[in-house]
Amino acid sequence: MSNVKTIVLLVVVGALIVLGYASIFTVNERQQALVLQFGRPDQVITQPGLHFKAPWQDVYYLDKRILALDAPSEEVIASDQKRLVVDAFARYRIHDPLKFYESVGNDQVARQRLETLINSNLRRVLGSVAFSAVLSGERAALMKQIRDSVNDEAKEFGLDVVDVRIKRADLPAANSEAIYKRMKSERDREAKEFRAQGAEINQRIVSRADRNRTVLLAEAQKRADILHGEGDARAVQIFAEAFGKDPSFFEFYRSMEAYRKALSSKDTTMVLSPDSPFFKYFGEGPTGK
Repeated sequence: MSNVKTIVLLVVVGALIVLGYASIFTVNERQQALVLQFGRPDQVITQPGLHFKAPWQDVYYLDKRILALDAPSEEVIASDQKRLVVDAFARYRIHDPLKFYESVGNDQVARQRLETLINSNLRRVLGSVAFSAVLSGERAALMKQIRDSVNDEAKEFGLDVVDVRIKRADLPAANSEAIYKRMKSERDREAKEFRAQGAEINQRIVSRADRNRTVLLAEAQKRADILHGEGDARAVQIFAEAFGKDPSFFEFYRSMEAYRKALSSKDTTMVLSPDSPFFKYFGEGPTGK
């Protein structure tokens, strides 16, 4: 009988331990939790620590930290009809676990809803301004407007949107290619203009240099001709003065010069009459003796 009582007691104690273990759960500082009874929320736990529940109840944990969401690329048409591809990201947190669970149920559905909100507000806000505003200092104000609008709508899901930012804002590939070709054509045109202007300036410099060269050469030739004429005149004058002082010696000297030039080569052959004037001084002195 005592053995039966012992076994029953052990079974009761074991059941109590199991029930106690099933009734205790912990929530760390990064979490918040919902206690569910047959799928319906019964308690909202936002403080970390040790907590209790009924053994048949379940615990659904939610992240308490700021979460990141990268929204898919969205094509937006600005007010000036320019197309723009926008990549955005958001930072959010779950501030009302009960509303979050009742409205979306889980994080995957919440992210899908948040992506839809971000994309719709991007199209609405960016579609009301010109393309240049997205790339200017107005961008910060536009992003604040988008964040506030998304946050107001996300409160229905128990979410608090902390920030919304644009990672990249660019033209579609086809537009970018067309703009690149247009810019290339414009640069080619400018390059041709610069080359034409350079060629014109080069031709002007070359023409000026050729004209200056021609003028300098003409002046130099003129000066050379004048000096050459003056030299010839001076030489003639010197010869005339020398001839006037001693005509016979001058005649002899000129004949010697003629002999030297005519007979400078070893194989020179001259056929002249013996009484030719060219041989006047052969065998004679400057006095003709």
